[in-house]
Amino acid sequence: MIKKIIISACLLISFVSFAQQGTSSPYSFYGIGESRFKGTLENRSMAGVAVEQDSIHLNIENPASYASLGQTTFTVGGTFGTNNIKSSTESSKAQRSTFDYLALGIPMGKFGAGFGLVPLSSVGYKISDLNPTQGGVNSQLEGKGGVNKVFLGLGYKITPKWNIGADVQYNFGKISTTTIEAVTGVQSATRETNASELSGVNFNIGTMYQTKIDKKLNLYTSLNYTFASTLTSNSSRVIEVDGDPDDVTGDPVENTLKLPNKITFGAGVGEARKWLVGTTIAFQGDGRLNNYYNSSDNVRYEKYSKYAVGGYYVPNYSSFSSYFSRITYRAGLKFEKTGLIVNNESINDVGMSLGAGFPITGTFSNVNFGIEFGKKGTTSAGLVQENYLNFSLSFSFNDKWFVKSKFN
Repeated sequence: MIKKIIISACLLISFVSFAQQGTSSPYSFYGIGESRFKGTLENRSMAGVAVEQDSIHLNIENPASYASLGQTTFTVGGTFGTNNIKSSTESSKAQRSTFDYLALGIPMGKFGAGFGLVPLSSVGYKISDLNPTQGGVNSQLEGKGGVNKVFLGLGYKITPKWNIGADVQYNFGKISTTTIEAVTGVQSATRETNASELSGVNFNIGTMYQTKIDKKLNLYTSLNYTFASTLTSNSSRVIEVDGDPDDVTGDPVENTLKLPNKITFGAGVGEARKWLVGTTIAFQGDGRLNNYYNSSDNVRYEKYSKYAVGGYYVPNYSSFSSYFSRITYRAGLKFEKTGLIVNNESINDVGMSLGAGFPITGTFSNVNFGIEFGKKGTTSAGLVQENYLNFSLSFSFNDKWFVKSKFN
């Protein structure tokens, strides 16, 4: 198991070494950036449906799931994505490679523990507004950074059917933005640079319940709640004229951002290790996420909501003669209201996901591939629409730890 973790860590380092930024969306200008974590790839390939008490896959979003782990599970994932960003008059393309998550789950009898690192949000945009007319104002906006979270959770199996759990999350990160303005025909330009350090703590609780409907058919349910919390933002501003950073240096600014509460409910039916069809519904309050440098009169926030349906199918989990019969095939559909309103238009995200889990022969470990495509935003009201296509890869390694040897 240790060898597998080292190998996957090396793969992750190789992957992250060419990753430039976590998003290429102009909508990441607002708030603390674009929401990044959509679940582990196994769940993301089903549009985020995660209702089964799985013994060999981690469900990071509901800590109650840790109590059902049968083996120590290490998982890591990443994504390569392309965006076609278009307005009513023009379009452009962008690419990015991202680290998605790294987590470890450990079974401990009726208990189970999980901890790891997850990017929570990302900022990554570069927008130019050029006016070649003499005396016209040209501007360029660029942003990068984001917020990450480390988490530690514990689950407990009250009965063979019912789990509960809780975790604590520490959020931290840095967001940097740069705005350059120049007048056509004038040599001097003004550059404004803002940098914000963010940090805060929040908590998540969850429960999962499953029971048999008949001899083969099972009912699965999942419920988790994330408490509202705050992020402390310590920001600084520097304004340069003609490249002289001593022109204007603003006083440090400290303010508080509000991360809203969120409740997620899921339910599904299926046959264990054969098939599952489920749905997930999530609602989140409207937050207070605008910092002093990205507030705007044409932007406001609303309540987030998500509706998803998805599932998986395994032709024959225990087949010895056909490897393809042991592959897990996944699919899902989603609709999200992101909670962002620009120019009185809600920014929505509609997408479809497909995936497959390839078992590693002789083990409970697996390699997962996923494809996600959809659209976000609209070309109405002077806005932009993003048509995205994401290719994801994850490794899930499973093994027995802390087993006392029977032989010397």
